[in-house]
Amino acid sequence: MSLPVRIAALLVAFVAVAVGAAFIVIHYFLDNPPQVNFNASGGVTNVVLQEDPQNNSSSKPDWVSYFVQNPTTKQWVHTTLFSVPKGTTVHMTILGYDGCTPPRNNFWSLVQGTIGGHVNLSIVNNKGVATPIRRVSVINGWAGCTVGHTFAIPALHLFVPVASPGPIDSANNLCSVSPCTSGPHAVETFSFRVPNYGAIFRWQCFVPCGGGFLDGNGGPMQTFGYMTGNMEVRA
Repeated sequence: MSLPVRIAALLVAFVAVAVGAAFIVIHYFLDNPPQVNFNASGGVTNVVLQEDPQNNSSSKPDWVSYFVQNPTTKQWVHTTLFSVPKGTTVHMTILGYDGCTPPRNNFWSLVQGTIGGHVNLSIVNNKGVATPIRRVSVINGWAGCTVGHTFAIPALHLFVPVASPGPIDSANNLCSVSPCTSGPHAVETFSFRVPNYGAIFRWQCFVPCGGGFLDGNGGPMQTFGYMTGNMEVRA
């Protein structure tokens, strides 16, 4: 191989590596959704999420998704990245607008890691009527159309099933425009403590909800801004 040909080949290889590196940087480091920051009052941080059967992105509008409510503006942000102060108690509210998907393992029906080992749950039907709030430690995803997704932070041993609106509303009346502001949904609240040091904790859904992907475990389930995210504990 002549010297000019070898130089040309090296230049092509260099350009290919550079393009690949740029792709990784842009799509995995710079293309993350925004982060919503929460502050504490009296040692308590209030965080509000909702999960929807679709989202408001133009690229993947049919992917199921979480949204985070900005504590100042009360606007819903299409992200799964949020931060809380260290050493606080997080009081979490999740509005579950998506329908039911049975968990692969009914272990994920158990409430684990919350203060008191329970969640407080109410279901709002398509007429806006809410059931009385119940304190439950199990939402049995194999007994009926009861679980939509989960909110889990494995490093904190926190695993919470998020209820669905029920079989009839899940089949016929789900919210169709995100972020959802009306329609049948679950209202679920629980509390957990975060460590007294700074760290980043991965959280995600453990119900296979990646439609069209092998075993439902791809797509939104492994993508920031949809069904997996980070909770930063600020030092």
